[in-house]
Amino acid sequence: MKVALVHDYLTQKGGAERVFELLCRYFPEADIYTSLYSATDSVDLGSERTVHTTRLQAIPGGVKYFRLLAPFYFSAFQALDLQQYDLIVSSTTGFAKAVRKRPDATHICFCHNVTRFLWDTETYLRQYNDYQKIYPLLRPIFNQMRRIDLKYAQNPDFYVSNSSTVAARIKRVYNRSALTINFPIEVDNFVFSEQKDDFYLVSARLISYKRVDIIIEAFNWLGLPLLIIGNGPERKRLEAKALDNIAFLGHVSDSVRSHLMSKSQAVIIAALEDYGLVPIEANVSGTPVIAYGAGGVLDTQVPEKTGVFFNRQSPEAIQAAVIQAEKIDWDYQEIRHHALSHFSETVFFERVEQLFDQVLTQRQPIPASNRQQQAARPQLKSLAIEQWSLDQSPLKQLPQE
Repeated sequence: MKVALVHDYLTQKGGAERVFELLCRYFPEADIYTSLYSATDSVDLGSERTVHTTRLQAIPGGVKYFRLLAPFYFSAFQALDLQQYDLIVSSTTGFAKAVRKRPDATHICFCHNVTRFLWDTETYLRQYNDYQKIYPLLRPIFNQMRRIDLKYAQNPDFYVSNSSTVAARIKRVYNRSALTINFPIEVDNFVFSEQKDDFYLVSARLISYKRVDIIIEAFNWLGLPLLIIGNGPERKRLEAKALDNIAFLGHVSDSVRSHLMSKSQAVIIAALEDYGLVPIEANVSGTPVIAYGAGGVLDTQVPEKTGVFFNRQSPEAIQAAVIQAEKIDWDYQEIRHHALSHFSETVFFERVEQLFDQVLTQRQPIPASNRQQQAARPQLKSLAIEQWSLDQSPLKQLPQE
């Protein structure tokens, strides 16, 4: 069986690239395709493997400014010749699902998210200055790209999501069912400790949607020691709000971060994450999590066993959750065991192997929606595309199931 692995672009080292690295290890003989490739900036794809790129690779500065090429990715992936392959495995947050295949071949898509800048434009562009000013120029381009994205979202035979939250989003936007396989962490990069020190921990990029601001407000009131790992454009503003019990550590080494994870009373997470590896990293270190109870943590945390949820993104809700967590007699060994038994690479590969066995042998891994309904649904949604505005997230405007 001839296998091709396809990823959006291999120009950075993020969570999606980490999953692609695992797929490369699972298929060591597979051919690799991507739109753009930088060997120095990408993950380890395996020794002496050829990476096939698209015509975009020849554009000067394309690797550095890869986001600016967004309108051209769909056509670039469509131009790839993958007719020789029996199995195509794509890893994507946007574009790689557009690849073409033989009618008798199988395409499995590991979809880390729907194309977020198209379907949740307000949230995506908020991190860029003056986005309100430039959006009128982008709107017609984005409207056309949404139609194309819906069309090519029907290409894969099967979808795999990293969380139930992303699976629901794939169903709502693309009307495709997805099997959820939670992505793993590198267990050996973390240490375990049952001896906790007198501080709480935040590990996050300091950007607005992470909601570190409400964590700071909560700990200003609580007066408990809080350490914050990470940098970002919000740092100065957040430092100005923090009292003396809160310390900003900026970027730290992996070993220091691992040590702090294992010694903290709890790791605090206030963002709504699609999946999120930080809660699992805390748990494998034997540390409970205090998290906003929505999104990916619903897949990874067990209330009052591995963590505590708060149901509103507010300082008061965080304060109450911290007080609740302090009353729990945590079993740190059990917290670690839960993470190891559900989110290790070994467990991930076992589930991936089961998936491929079902797809290639039984051909029935996921109950598929009626293909006629799938073909009709994008046309229905496209009627509303022109009506979406920047202050209305497209994800919220789509018809509900």
